[in-house]
Amino acid sequence: MKDIIKSLILGLQNRLPMPVINRNLSLPLASEKIITVTGVRRCGKSYMLFDTMNRLLMEGVTKDRILFINFDDERLQFTPQNLDLILQAYRELYPSVNMAEVYFFFDEMQMAEGWESFVRRVYDTESRNIFLSGSNAKLLASEIATSLRGRTLQFEAFPLSFDEYGRFTKLESNWFMPENRANIENGFMQFLTKGGFPELVLSDYRFFEGAAQEYYHVMLYKDLIERYEIKNIPVLKYLVSRLLVNLGKPTSINKIYNELRSAGLKADKNMLYTITDHLQSIYFIQRVGKYDLSLLKTELANERKTYFIDNSFLTALSYSLSTDYGRLLENIVFLWLRTKFPFGRGLYFAKGKKECDFILIDREKPSILIQVSWKIDQTETLRREIDGLVELGNYFKCDNLMIVTASDDRELEASGFRIKVVPAWKLMLENSPII
Repeated sequence: MKDIIKSLILGLQNRLPMPVINRNLSLPLASEKIITVTGVRRCGKSYMLFDTMNRLLMEGVTKDRILFINFDDERLQFTPQNLDLILQAYRELYPSVNMAEVYFFFDEMQMAEGWESFVRRVYDTESRNIFLSGSNAKLLASEIATSLRGRTLQFEAFPLSFDEYGRFTKLESNWFMPENRANIENGFMQFLTKGGFPELVLSDYRFFEGAAQEYYHVMLYKDLIERYEIKNIPVLKYLVSRLLVNLGKPTSINKIYNELRSAGLKADKNMLYTITDHLQSIYFIQRVGKYDLSLLKTELANERKTYFIDNSFLTALSYSLSTDYGRLLENIVFLWLRTKFPFGRGLYFAKGKKECDFILIDREKPSILIQVSWKIDQTETLRREIDGLVELGNYFKCDNLMIVTASDDRELEASGFRIKVVPAWKLMLENSPII
């Protein structure tokens, strides 16, 4: 296997610099920490590593100082006992290179059993220049919290945001120019339905649905069923479909458990909670808790809202969602907000007599309340959104209120509150701090 490792090291070096479209996340080059990047499969983590390599080359680092291994390569069968073959292979290729000057890039590191001890040894004895990526947040986080505590800087990667989508598709994003607005709105509609997986964005739209479904099946079988040895596949698929149907709605796993029992399907309640946890770990779904001024009530709230990591899954897996622009918009607004809140801390929904789609917490205080609505041109719809904001704005003593829409752009006044109404595309292109 050592010869395979050598060929992989040389193969990547010969391809440098890699063609890369810049993303918003740029990894630090000289932190002397282990840099970890977690995110859903195919969101572009590898290319973030390639971008880091390109920037190192611009800083004067030579190609022979860059070592890249993709642990998801089926030719590599690593065990805790043979991970040292990586170091042996590199030393045989470059016997005169000081290992302290080598930059290690390990992609999909969680695929190798015992990886954490190996990485710690490399960090402690060989080089402080280590970059890791992985598709399982929980797996990486648990090992980082034990073996690598205090040695890491953690980052999250996501599918493309709308401003990144514009870079990939060469969409003119200067919305200040009136002549660009129609193109921006058309581009946003494509983004809304096609999502932000880089490969899918750049692919022929005719093959989009099949490719998105293939992404789903790889995640389902490789990241869930195989890794966690899930046996009850019908229950897993029912859970996913149920969460899909309930997109953006408060959902109780206990209620889904009762539905399964009523349908005569054998299911263990704890198993459902565990599978839901796994779905979050691989970034397939994200769950948002209910916020309350009481910290205890916030932590103990059973109902959570579910969102999916990319709109491509919504349109490829559910015909009804593919044309439900209101829910597609809510999911994409959530994803944009989620990129602003590392690991989901500070992002909730709120519910009193009325409901508020999102409440953002800063320094333990509510900082902004956000409703999402495709259109508010009907009096009833506008009243519903305003009533929810006003009720919860009073309750939380928060006067920063917003309605995110498809195209409306104005300010409203209601019950002493000023409410900003903003198109989603404009909010995302401005990319200004939300709190």
